[in-house]
Parts: sequence; C-alpha cells; structure tokens
Amino acid sequence: MQCLALTVFSFLTASAQVPLSPQESRGKEIYLLGTSKAGRNILAYIGDESMEVPGNSMACANCHGLSGQGKPEGGIDPSNITWEALSKPYGVTHSSGRKHPPYTARALEFAITRGLDPAGHRLQFTMPRYQMSKEDLDDLILYLKRLGTDVDPGINEDKIVIGTALPASGVLAEMGQAAKDILTAYFAEVNAQGGVYNRRIDLKFTETGPDAATTRNNIERLIKDEKVFAMTGVFLAGAEKEVIPTFAQLETPLVGPMTLFPDVGTPLNRQVFYLLSGGATQARVLVSFVAKKPDIKDSLAVIYQLSDLNTSIFDAIKSQLQKESLKSPMSYVYTSGSLHADEFVKGTRQNPPAAVFFVGPAQDLASLLNECEKENWYPQIFLPNGGASFNAPAGFDGKIFLALPAAPTDQKPDALNELRALAEKYNLPQNHLAAQVTADSGAKVLVEALKRSGKELSREKLIQSLEGLYQYSTGLTPPISYGPNRRIGALGAYVVVLNLKEKKWAPVTGWVEVN
Repeated sequence: MQCLALTVFSFLTASAQVPLSPQESRGKEIYLLGTSKAGRNILAYIGDESMEVPGNSMACANCHGLSGQGKPEGGIDPSNITWEALSKPYGVTHSSGRKHPPYTARALEFAITRGLDPAGHRLQFTMPRYQMSKEDLDDLILYLKRLGTDVDPGINEDKIVIGTALPASGVLAEMGQAAKDILTAYFAEVNAQGGVYNRRIDLKFTETGPDAATTRNNIERLIKDEKVFAMTGVFLAGAEKEVIPTFAQLETPLVGPMTLFPDVGTPLNRQVFYLLSGGATQARVLVSFVAKKPDIKDSLAVIYQLSDLNTSIFDAIKSQLQKESLKSPMSYVYTSGSLHADEFVKGTRQNPPAAVFFVGPAQDLASLLNECEKENWYPQIFLPNGGASFNAPAGFDGKIFLALPAAPTDQKPDALNELRALAEKYNLPQNHLAAQVTADSGAKVLVEALKRSGKELSREKLIQSLEGLYQYSTGLTPPISYGPNRRIGALGAYVVVLNLKEKKWAPVTGWVEVN
C-alpha cells in the first residue's frame, strides 16, 4: 500500500510539472485575472438584473480560489470546480440538494455563459454569467481541465527553487560575487531556521552575459532547466528592455532586480517587483521640489541625450510639470557624441533659464558646466539620474541637485548589525556594500511574501502577497509598498545638494513620495 501511495504521489507530482500549453496559459490568465491576453473584452453579468461589470472585477479565482476548491466567505460557499470534481461519472449532489450529471466541455460553456448546470438548473445567484470570445472561452475551459493539478515549477515538498543572475566575469565580477555571497548567506540562515513552511530555499545561479541577448538566454535556460519558481537580485543594468519581458513570458516572479531604470510602463509587467525608484520617479521628485521654488519654477530648460530611457525621463518631467501646473520647459535634444554645449549656453543668453534639468552622461554634463563657467552663468542644475562630480566648477557650489532613491538614514542599526553578523559568519567581502544591501533587501522581501503566501504556494499567490505588502521594513531601504498597479516598492526619493567645497552632499528634503 505504501509503495502504491508513493507511486500515485510521484505520478501526480510529475503530471503537475507538465508545462501549460499556450492555450492553457491564456486560459489561466482569464481564470486568475479575468483578462484576455489578446486584449479582447471580457464582461460579467450579475444577478437577475444582469448588472454589467468588467471581467477583471469578477475573476473566477476571486471566489473559487487559485486551486478551484472554493473559498467560503460571507455565507457563500462556492463550488469545487476542479475537473476531478466536475466530471465525476455519477454526477454531483450539492449541499442544497441540487443534482446534475457530470460536466462536459459543452456543459461548462453553458455554466460560464448562461449560469446553468448540466441539468439545466440555475447556478447560485452569486455566479456571474460571462461574455467573452469563443477563443477565450475555449482557452478557459482547457485550463479548467488542469485546475487543481496545475502546480508551478520549483515547488516541492521540501524545497523552493529560487534563481538569480549575476556578473561572473569582467569588471563587474567582484560586485557580482559580493551579491552572490550575501544571497547564499542569507538563504542559508533562512534554511537553518526551518526554511519557509519547512521548505528550504534552493538557490540556483546563472551568469549575466556580455550582451543583453546572452543574459536573456541564460536566464531563460536557468528558469526552464532548473524549474525555477521565482528569481531575486538579478543584475539587469543595461539589459532591461531585452530581459524584463522574459519574466512575463515565462510567468516567473522577479523580486528586487538590480537596475537604475525600473520599467513600469503600460501594460504593467505583473511579474517584476522593483525595490527603489529610477530616473523617471526621481525626475518627478525633482520637479515637485522645483515647484516649491518661486524663483525658478517658471524658468526651466531640459537637456537630454536621445535614448528610450532618457526620453522616458523627459516625459516624466513634462508630466510632473503639468501636474504641478507649471509651463512646459525649453528643451534641447541631442544624440550621442553631438552635444554642442557652447551653442546651447550662448543660445540662451538672451533669456537664460534659472534651472536646467540634465539627462545624459557625466562627460557631457562636465562639458555643459564648463561652458556655463566661461559665460559666468551658474543656473541651478537638476540631475534625475545622477552623473554629478565634486570637481564641477566652484560657481556651482550649492546649485547642483540630485534625487537619491535611498539614503544612509534608511539603514537601521539592527539591520546593519545583522548584515555585519552575516559577513563575519560567512566571511563575506567588505566592499560593494550597495550591491549587498540591494541583494539582501530583495531576498528579505521575497521571503516575507513567501511566508505570507502560506503552505499552498503558487506564483500567483506570491504575486498577490507581494501586492499586499505595505510599508514593509527591510531595515536597509525606505519602507516597501506594492499594489495591483504599483511595482516600485519605495516610490519616491530624497533631494540632495552638492557641497563642492567639502566634497559631500547634504539633504534638502526628507522622503518625497510621488503617485
């Protein structure tokens, strides 16, 4: 009997790991979210009056649960809609006394679209009737046949497989090793304390490549070959545009990637959760700061080097200016290697702006500041994505402002002591503290969400747990909050000014949050 049980368990485990087909994957999105991957409308009709609401407000999983077992709530007991329960050969008798034959695919269509069971009886009054395309309906029904056995990769009785991708060669190898060491040490401590619901974290690594395509391929291979459940601490700098879509395509959550440019455009990538804000958010914070300075708020210019990332920062500046009811700035756009700082400076002498937002590389900023010095013109300079140097001309002392997504004041003594204890116990390197802090913080957020997801773990549960985090303290970063439409944990920045004489920066605001 024991052998038989083990055989059955092994069969069920193996079948649960069979990847979803493209149709089943599309159906899963409809079941979980009430949305169509193809962008087609899904509508739900409720009650005798057939009140119409968007499908995403009445997703199947809201009542029937991620596994289809039903979530009793408020006196309502939704049916078990796993295929095993629906297709019982002798039919089903509900607690209300309602009986019906087993479901078929055709009967499911009637249940979903007309609210009728296989015997033609009305379903519970709380069950919506859905209107969707034939293609979406077919996809949903295919997925319903997998419901209850669809277990995400990387979840076993005794472990959860987590992956990361870090530089292992080149100039960033030392930084990558520091991040790898802290992740290894942190998860070793989690495992020593019993793991997450007695599942240990099994950490898998891959190397980032010399180009974005190689990095993407390495990550895809790691997720597929090692059956990775989720990833954390992935080094994305410079490869964001090519790599980020991979996590949506493979439906793999990513928590705390290392990047200066979080992508939170439309449509939202549900799988990726960033810790700190990037250039676009920092630009908004700087504009909010400028809006409170009457001497400069209506006299602005923006210089930016043309690129997708820089254009997104420029768009954020314009959007925030509009939100603050400020007029559009004068703009100067240039391509790589073509900044004519002298022409810009001389061209503005008749009506010089009081402040300049600069978005470009450090060498171009240096060129601009030097040209300003030649003309004895020292406007206030705002840098949404950094690049400032303490070697700027002395006339800019106290006039160069940056937005920082985190500050040393965010690092609490207890968390720093914990980090030092890990470093001592596991003989971790003492340099690359910023990489260690980011990797450690991302791992903490991931483990917290895993704990909140409970023993019955899935990727969707993890995403929902992350979306429920509010003001979660890593002890090393500003508090982290996510939501269904929010993927940057610390959505704001501090404004600081450069003290060129003492070669340090000084805060001029506290934490500034933006919506």
